[in-house]
Amino acid sequence: MVIDEIKEEKEERISNDDLFNITSWGADPSVRELIEQYKDGDIVKPELQRKYVWKKRDASRFVESLLLGLPVPSVFLANMEPSGKRLIIDGYQRIRTLYDYIHEGIWSGDDTAFRLVDSDIINERWRGKSYKELTDDDKRRLRNYTIHAIIFEQKQPRNDSGLYQVFERINTSGTTLNAQEIRNCVYQGTLNSLLFKLNDNTFWRRMFGNDKEDSRMIDLELILRFFAMNTPNVYESNNYYISLTQLMNRYMSDHQNDSEPFINSLSNDFEQVIKYIYNHFGEDAFFNLQKDLTKLRRRLYPTVYDSLMISTYIAIQRGAAPDEMLESRRLSLLRDEEYRESITQGTMQVVNIKRRISKALKLIYDLDL
Repeated sequence: MVIDEIKEEKEERISNDDLFNITSWGADPSVRELIEQYKDGDIVKPELQRKYVWKKRDASRFVESLLLGLPVPSVFLANMEPSGKRLIIDGYQRIRTLYDYIHEGIWSGDDTAFRLVDSDIINERWRGKSYKELTDDDKRRLRNYTIHAIIFEQKQPRNDSGLYQVFERINTSGTTLNAQEIRNCVYQGTLNSLLFKLNDNTFWRRMFGNDKEDSRMIDLELILRFFAMNTPNVYESNNYYISLTQLMNRYMSDHQNDSEPFINSLSNDFEQVIKYIYNHFGEDAFFNLQKDLTKLRRRLYPTVYDSLMISTYIAIQRGAAPDEMLESRRLSLLRDEEYRESITQGTMQVVNIKRRISKALKLIYDLDL
């Protein structure tokens, strides 16, 4: 599935009015200690954040650097209260490489025996060798190598806003994390788990247009978008503009570990709405029209998605009875000039959020917002 990007939403980077009270300190754990802490779950990889992506060449060069006694970059960890665990912000590829090479003997890249590459980029004494094939002195030097760790903990405000911004600004693991990947790292809990569960919904996968989960979590973010925007506090707000990034961050933070009844109600809402839309509008429900207003632009359009999802939710709650005219009304909606403006210009201005939801509710279901 190709997603139509809305430029003003895609380019949004946040800074808020919070002043952070964050304490940080340095530590110098040995490789042996890092491996044990990772094995015991005392330091953790952000849930489903990113698979191991290093090439064997990169992993081998990193291990060789330690054997040579060369300095390597620090790892960056967040202290998580009340569990006391530490979340890896930067350094997962390095920690996992050492865990694989020394503890497992299996390289995560392809699940084969982990031997350093047999290439002239590696010192001849270690070329092609597994950890078990190193000399005792080399094993000891590798286990005792210390890697500097920077550890921080947010004291104020009592939320994860600082942690989100640290992920956005500090992470250096190659590809910059997008907003939903950061949320997935920061706001682990019952709501985050629900997003993954709902992402497997058959109707949703068909409408998203791909059986496989999106590698950058765009599908998860769209589910969250529905939850975060589906409230009068958003579309009847007195504000001029709402930051979509901050809105979804707050929603994840506020409901991070909500109770089972609340999570179940969200699950039921999404599954009921997505099934209704699929049954009455089909797989093309979230597409927009091309400029000539005659053919569908075969891309999921986020503002068409949120207006149809929220208006359908409201219609279901009010007991609106479906009829055979729903699809033709949806196409009429896509041709409505005011609706088209509201889904393409100033999309997070409150007046346009309200306009596109009320237009969808009126023109499709003949209901007032």
